[in-house]
Amino acid sequence: MERRTALITGGTGSLGSATAEALLAADERWDVVVTGRTAPEEAAARLGPRATGIRLDLASLAEVRRVARELPPLDAVVCNAGQLVAHGTTWTEDGVETTFGVNHLAHFLLVREVLPTMPAPGRVVFVSSATHDPARRTGFPAPDHTTAAELAHPDEGDGDGDPLRTGQRRYAAAKLCAVLAAYEFARRVPPEVATFTAFDPGQMPGTGLARDLPAFRRVVWRRVMPALTLVPGINRHTPRRSGARLARLVLAPAPTGRYVSGGREARSSDASYDLERAHDLWETSVALTQARTTAPDER
Repeated sequence: MERRTALITGGTGSLGSATAEALLAADERWDVVVTGRTAPEEAAARLGPRATGIRLDLASLAEVRRVARELPPLDAVVCNAGQLVAHGTTWTEDGVETTFGVNHLAHFLLVREVLPTMPAPGRVVFVSSATHDPARRTGFPAPDHTTAAELAHPDEGDGDGDPLRTGQRRYAAAKLCAVLAAYEFARRVPPEVATFTAFDPGQMPGTGLARDLPAFRRVVWRRVMPALTLVPGINRHTPRRSGARLARLVLAPAPTGRYVSGGREARSSDASYDLERAHDLWETSVALTQARTTAPDER
């Protein structure tokens, strides 16, 4: 029986773990590699013998490149890990704003590193969010996406004056980057080589996304809002429900270059179809990852 392997970043968190669990339960041919900053081995042990845990800090491009080069050939990559910084501007070790660096740039590099060894057709899913679309009522401000260079190196004085609102705006912009990246990879890579999908899991109250929020907001997120997952038609889901949908995209991927929300193909934001914006994001991301991760003896 031919074995297949899926890598899930943020696999120690709620959605990543639920996705790994659903994938393993659905098809015994699949193994999973889950990554996380803390305790990935313990997360893998809970998933069972077909799971492997690898420590990966997406705030380090050098570590992303090192881990990617040590991985076996992957049949699927789920770019799931994410971070919302709600207490001001912080930077990765490469000097890139953390939200952009962790949510977008590290995943961009990871996919480009593993793509050449993926058995065809590979499957790549970028986890986005409805927050990328200002036409959707999510409670987040619209993404402030001008150029990719400004997302990577924002002026620390820019923002809404409220660190939380600034963090939410940057998070929404990073989730727009996930859709732009999925579409641009699909334009550049033939579908017989790999397919690329952007996925909106819906709002999932109770997950670790709120870990940087003020104490009161954390309590509301963890104790009050999970009840809303029982209300039909409002795009709020449990990690188990969204994880099952995400696993299905690995098992039976959507046509390349599509956006899936609520388990169905949907239209993403107007900005996500902007070819000039997508080209700028691609070229800037290539330049940033090459400049930050090339060792002196490789230049």
